[in-house]
Amino acid sequence: MVSRSYSNLLDLASGDSPNFGRVGKRLPRVMTVAGIISELDDENGDSVVSDVPSSVPQERIIIVGNQLPICAHRRTAGDGGWNFTRDEDSLLLQLKDGIGENVEVIYVGCLKEEIDPREQDNVSQTLLETFKCVPAFIPPELFSKFYHGFCKQQLWPLFHYMLPLSPDLGGRFDRSLWQAYVSVNKIFADKVMEVISPDDDFVWVHDYHLMVLPTFLRKRFNRVKLGFFLHSPFPSSEIYRTLPVRDELLRALLNADLIGFHTFDYARHFLSCCSRMLGLAYQSKRGYIGLEYYGRTVSIKILPVGIHMGQLSYVMNLPETEARVAELQDQFRGLTVLLGVDDMDIFKGISLKLLALEQLLVQHPDWRGKVVLVQIANPARGRGRDVQEVQLETYSTAKKINERFGRPGYNPVILIDTPLQFYEKISYYMIAECCLVTAVRDGMNLIPYEYIICREGNEKLDKTLQLDPSASKKSMLVVSEFIGCSPSLSGAIRVNPWNIDAVAEAMDSALVAPESEKQLRHEKHYRYISTHDVGYWAQSFLQDLQRASKDHERRRCWGIGFGLGFRVIALDPNFRKLSVEHIVSAYKRTKNRAILIDYDGTMMPKRSINKTPNPEAINILNNLCRDPKNVVFLVSGRDKKTLTEWFSSSKKLGIAAEHGYFMRTNQDEDWETCVPVVDFDWKQIAEPVMQLYTEATDGSGIETKETGLVWHYQYADPDFGSCQAKELLHHLESVLANEPVSVKSGQHIVEVKPQGVNKGIVAAHLLATMQRKGMLPDFVLCIGDDRSDEDMFEVITSSMAGPSLSPVAEVFACTVGQKPSKAKYYLEDTTEIVRMLQGLATASDQAQRHAS
Repeated sequence: MVSRSYSNLLDLASGDSPNFGRVGKRLPRVMTVAGIISELDDENGDSVVSDVPSSVPQERIIIVGNQLPICAHRRTAGDGGWNFTRDEDSLLLQLKDGIGENVEVIYVGCLKEEIDPREQDNVSQTLLETFKCVPAFIPPELFSKFYHGFCKQQLWPLFHYMLPLSPDLGGRFDRSLWQAYVSVNKIFADKVMEVISPDDDFVWVHDYHLMVLPTFLRKRFNRVKLGFFLHSPFPSSEIYRTLPVRDELLRALLNADLIGFHTFDYARHFLSCCSRMLGLAYQSKRGYIGLEYYGRTVSIKILPVGIHMGQLSYVMNLPETEARVAELQDQFRGLTVLLGVDDMDIFKGISLKLLALEQLLVQHPDWRGKVVLVQIANPARGRGRDVQEVQLETYSTAKKINERFGRPGYNPVILIDTPLQFYEKISYYMIAECCLVTAVRDGMNLIPYEYIICREGNEKLDKTLQLDPSASKKSMLVVSEFIGCSPSLSGAIRVNPWNIDAVAEAMDSALVAPESEKQLRHEKHYRYISTHDVGYWAQSFLQDLQRASKDHERRRCWGIGFGLGFRVIALDPNFRKLSVEHIVSAYKRTKNRAILIDYDGTMMPKRSINKTPNPEAINILNNLCRDPKNVVFLVSGRDKKTLTEWFSSSKKLGIAAEHGYFMRTNQDEDWETCVPVVDFDWKQIAEPVMQLYTEATDGSGIETKETGLVWHYQYADPDFGSCQAKELLHHLESVLANEPVSVKSGQHIVEVKPQGVNKGIVAAHLLATMQRKGMLPDFVLCIGDDRSDEDMFEVITSSMAGPSLSPVAEVFACTVGQKPSKAKYYLEDTTEIVRMLQGLATASDQAQRHAS
């Protein structure tokens, strides 16, 4: 489909005319559609494979977040228009530190303030020209359903491990809210399309508000270089699988090239969900974790976000910070300050923290009158009854503790629930002996990082606090083990926030720790935090995004699927679908044909419970075998007894059993072995080991063959089965190290078989036999579906330049399904394979009728 726009929106904004003279650049498509749509409303939008010229030569990154890093203020005087300033606290703005000066950054997102539709064009122009921001204007009712509805009532609680067991707990799934979520993501996609140069730009999408955005972008531009970072936790599969739209969200994320998480736990949960719900396995290669998804490798990034050192340093140097620190020092003179800074929501565990302080004062009465907890409660980001309940519980708990342990001039809990300026928070960080972050579940939480940097101080603040500038700084942290920053703070005291006694003891330990220990812990944290700031995080993510998308240009891409089930097939340019007309044409004009066919997964679907060949398959094979120009071999991992029974009516069919260890050219011939094996004593070692794992792994079993043993775990729990398979593989490799066998893992199997036995020897044997008989094959067809068949493809492909094939031979190595393979061709499934073989059999029948 031809692009409906003639230029990039940025060119229009700057008043430049479109430049069509640049060679090798691409022209993006512009599209703006607003309003409610369903998840299936984008079906007939054509997929753009980025093959039109573009007009932006500079390297660019388009950063997409729910909110733009912009503050808007209505002017009271004059025309009553808007004043805009950059929001220096926005992470999306701060991450620019990790991006080179020569890289242009475009932001796409919403404004916090509602803009009248009559003003939207002017506001868009101003933001684009002045701040390089593209605002997405969402109608208020739609935004409320999207943000306060689906994001905050359904996704956010679920991602923090809260199941909607009743209408009061998060609320039941509401499909109208889901449709609003999809609609807003579509509007964001349209805004990205207004400015993107799809072959040049990188797109970085942030957080759970925009989880289906990758699908819309990938559908428009198949080769878009797209990264996604999740700033919240990702729950375990037991929690996530309760979401009715679980598959849609997973598949949408898999349309990104790189998916980032704060911690390994979050990434592990995501990978487990992909395995259990989509059947996708992941691999770690040279330190990088990747998922193979329809020929594309989706990379997984694990790196916690950092803080903006420059901003903290700037605010710490402000005179108002110095003045406020002096005030607080006087206010809390003679007291030891514990500090908590949390949003007022159900997951921050504020009331549990207060109860732990109460326990501290009960169990350690010496701290009464000496320690104070300053709890800063930021306004809640969500709304609803749960927020009100948290507020009431927090106020009542604080009041109860102060009534019990307070006295004139002293309250053990100081609750600050009014919004504070950033410099005021920093002032509290400076005077706090210990920071308590005890959320019951949280994404990253940068409060501990900010506290550590502030405790490092500066010359002016050291003077205000009467500290020796040459002395080592000190700090203490008590952090919940359920927050994202916990793994990176190895010097913190980690606690289970639900265990109030343990948190109380952690507070006491932090307060009584020797000065030298406080200094060592602080130094360790400061060294990590100062070197892993927000710039480091952004730079590392974008480097990995560049690596993950570097092969886009050389891959052939096209889209399949409808709605949010859309995905892109990405294959090597030389890998293409086998045309039945093409192979039948080659078949008709050739005289010496070698045909090798795998059975399971090729002639018979893998998921079929009944593996016995149907009459149609038998008939096709017999028709092919009757043609005197053909030598047909069925190649299987199954045992020769089973194959003999199944194909007893196929007199002329060659069969290779147990991956080629046993072979016979037709039913009148005896079975022969291709690899000499003296004995199978190793089975007595391997079988008991496999039996151990079978007993311990529900859903697994052992298949005993004449020459090998196979441990199957297809029906076991995916994660446990995979884990057991790895253990079994290592165990067998260890006990069979001196035996003449190979131990290999495959799709849901671990197999032990004699060394040198693989399906490749069947292909080599067949070609060599035909060569000895003076029948140089001028047509070779080799079909298979899994890793064991790749050996056949390799032999066939390498023979093309050798003496075992006719110089004009036509070779068709074909795999089942669109996936990376050594084969040059593919067909979608067993149905297409059977249809193609039927075409060849029909051609043979016609030729024989003409000959007679």
